[in-house]
Amino acid sequence: MVPTSRTKTVALLGALDTKGREYGFLRQCIQDRGYDTLLIDVGVLGPPTVWPDITRQQVAEAAGVDIRILATQRDRGQAMAAMARGAELLVSRLYAEGKFQGIIAMGGGGGTSVAAAAMRTLPYGVPKVIISTVAGGDVSGYVGIKDIVMIPSVVDIAGLNRFTRRVIAQAAGAICGMLSAEVPPCEDKPLIAATMFGNTTPCIEQAKRILEEAGYEVLVFHATGTGGKTMESLVREGLFAGVLDITTTEWADELVGGVLPAGPHRLEAAADSGIPAVVAPGCLDMVNFWAPETIPAAFRGRRFYQHNPNITLMRTTPEECARLGQIIAEKLNRSKGAVTVLIPLRGWSMIDCPGGPFWWPEADEAFRLSLRQHLRPDIPVIELDANINDAAFAEAAARELLRLLSQSVESKPAAGGAT
Repeated sequence: MVPTSRTKTVALLGALDTKGREYGFLRQCIQDRGYDTLLIDVGVLGPPTVWPDITRQQVAEAAGVDIRILATQRDRGQAMAAMARGAELLVSRLYAEGKFQGIIAMGGGGGTSVAAAAMRTLPYGVPKVIISTVAGGDVSGYVGIKDIVMIPSVVDIAGLNRFTRRVIAQAAGAICGMLSAEVPPCEDKPLIAATMFGNTTPCIEQAKRILEEAGYEVLVFHATGTGGKTMESLVREGLFAGVLDITTTEWADELVGGVLPAGPHRLEAAADSGIPAVVAPGCLDMVNFWAPETIPAAFRGRRFYQHNPNITLMRTTPEECARLGQIIAEKLNRSKGAVTVLIPLRGWSMIDCPGGPFWWPEADEAFRLSLRQHLRPDIPVIELDANINDAAFAEAAARELLRLLSQSVESKPAAGGAT
């Protein structure tokens, strides 16, 4: 059975000392579907029970270590850390060389950690599958912001039985199906990244329509921590023409201690890349927590709003908003390209509006004054007498980004022109 005119290859990454038989079965399932395989051994302590295409020695050498020393030390934690480093470097290089087009692995917590580390080095869109004993829980520490598919093993991957054979066979079908899937062609429009929260949805929907009518494709990222990290990563990969960063709420969680932070490098990618950006304080009025009983005691007495049974919002104070203004300014001061800040004077979310539960003009004003104090004088700040979700604000944000994009295109030298 031939999947395409040019047979594709699936990389199999795993410890062949403890799971050689299982990997042999997985390899056979994939080959039976007409795909080639590349078996990579990351085992250390015992001899492989099935012979690999890429040996553990090669993986260890990629990390700059001697596999014999790792085996002699018999320190499982140290060995797995070393093999993870080697797998990251080797897998990335093998993919760049065109040696495989998709990758699959299986294991417990340790094996999943090594495999996920390697998979996170690969671009978005490369099929990545892990059969794992930890797949039923929180796998964010393994997956990060990459498109890794986690399949629960149901039982431990310790031999072939009626459960593991079915799970492994179906996982083989999954990776092969992902490789055989053809994405329908579409018009190749320049991309805009936009950030959105439930409380800024009307703004982004309106701005998105305007940008799409102007010939752009808009990718919206949910500002839940993972969304912000993903956007920053893709911006650094050079995929976007511009950024409509209306919803910078993740910085409130990062500063105050909420549950949806995007890390300390949020707002740096567009600035460092020099692409046009429009930035606003969308939902900086709120810090996110889970259900009320999960909120730390240190925040008792604060102003809260029950967004849904599982999400509780806490209003940021004037002091916190002043600090947020300074942080945002410092991040934007890194900008190598054009950036404009838009500030809605009638609130930053659906609930931060006149008469709304989070309406606190003094807090919003503290942000505005701090931002202006710390922002580079050449970065424009546009203040609008509107709420962030008003049509006038959404249109102003979209039109300003279009203006910056137009200027960016005009400032680029023509091909073959003077340098």
